[in-house]
Parts: sequence; structure tokens; C-alpha cells
Amino acid sequence: MRRAHQPYADVFARHLIDHTAPRAVEAIAERLRDTGLVTVEGLTSRTAVLAFATGIMSLTSHRDSDSDGLTTIHHTRRHAHRAGFAGFGNGGLDPHTDRSGTPNPPRLMLLVCGQAAITGGESLLTDGQAVHSDLFISGREAGLALAQPRTAFFGAGDGHATQVFTVHRDQRVSVRLRLDGLARWNPIVQPHLPQLQAAAVRHQMRLILAPGLGYLLDNERWLHARRAFTGDRLCWRALGQPRFPMPRGFAPVPASAPPPVLSEAG
Repeated sequence: MRRAHQPYADVFARHLIDHTAPRAVEAIAERLRDTGLVTVEGLTSRTAVLAFATGIMSLTSHRDSDSDGLTTIHHTRRHAHRAGFAGFGNGGLDPHTDRSGTPNPPRLMLLVCGQAAITGGESLLTDGQAVHSDLFISGREAGLALAQPRTAFFGAGDGHATQVFTVHRDQRVSVRLRLDGLARWNPIVQPHLPQLQAAAVRHQMRLILAPGLGYLLDNERWLHARRAFTGDRLCWRALGQPRFPMPRGFAPVPASAPPPVLSEAG
């Protein structure tokens, strides 16, 4: 598979919004509705990350979150080989959306670097709109199969039956994905997984996060991944629901618009 190749500076600068500027929340909301991705800088402490996060989202508490609602992402040296805990190791992570095994995953995910890795640890981001378009244009069979309801089960015994692409009533599309040991697939989908994985990697953008830098994404549109690392890399993550209206997922590009069949049982 081809590795992500876009220069960090171009990707980060293209999506950067000054979160201290007047009407910053409105600018962030508009960008999220447009592209689903915002980059930020100057969040140099946990307190600053929490203040920014709570200004744009209602935090979602979950298994891994701390008492303040943030999750500390670092190599714990005890979770790496447990299914569903790979983020707390120092290995690479496959493209995924957060909380994919829950009925209603949070719309927003914020990740900010507190301490950089010695080597590796780059964030790898993939626009689900690009993956969807790729699969439909190169051969509609994969895209159609991945939108069939209840063709995937994400999570452990209390997980959720769903599909990779959910087509809503307005024909917008949401993506939901995990590729680890907590993903189980209907035989209809199984032959198309290599094509899905290849597309997710082909469209990756690379971000090298220094302390204080981070990204905010629409968890129904963007996949994120990570390269393996060495050193005491530490990030803070916030998950939650936006404090402003956002349409579901993304509008498919015209050439890859799905047929008018719903898969809305997310």
C-alpha cells in the first residue's frame, strides 16, 4: 500500500483556524460543516485543551475518559495486546472512527499533542468522502456492499450491528469503521475489505503534531490512524457532540452518489 505523502505543513496550514480569534466558534463550525476537519495550535496544557473542547462540544464520558472528560492517550505498557486498547500501546493504528461499537458515536473528536514521540507517532487522517468516491468510481460493488445494513458488527459482546457507509434520507453519507479484532464482517462484505483498506491508506494525510498542536474532526466523515512510535508520546483526546448544528456525514461527490436506498439503521 502507498504510504501517506502529503507534507505536514501544507495539511496543517490548510485547515488551521485561530481558536482565539473573535467568532472563532462560528468559523470552526462553518469549517466542520464544509470539510469536517480543523487544525489548532497553542493548546499547551490539559487545562487549555479542556477549555477549548468544552467551548465547542458537550463532552461524552466513556470507558477510557478521565474524571474531567478528557482521555489521556499514552503508552501504558499494559494494554497493547488487548483488543480495543491498541491506542494505549506504541504500535500503529489502522484507520478507524471513534466509538464505532456504540449505537450513537460522538460527532466530534479532538486530539492535541502534549508530548511528542522521539520517532514516529504521526497522525494519519483520511477523508471518508474520498474513500467513498474511490470505491464507487473504481467499481460500485464495494461501495454498495459496504452500505448494506447490518453487514458489520463492531465491538465486543455489547457492540453494535451496523455498516461502513450509512446513507441518510437526504442522501448524505456517514462512515463508521474499525479494522481490529473487534470487527466482524458479513460474508457479503468480506471480499471488499482489502479494497476498503487500500483506499483508506491511499487517501491518508500525515500530521506531525508538536506539543500544543492538534486536530478536530467530524467523526462521521474522517478516519484517523497512527504510526508506531518510540518515546513517551502523550496526547489528550476529547469526544463529544457539537454545540452547533451539523448535517450528518458528507455529501457524496456526484460521480459516486449512492442509489436512493437507505441504510439508516446506523
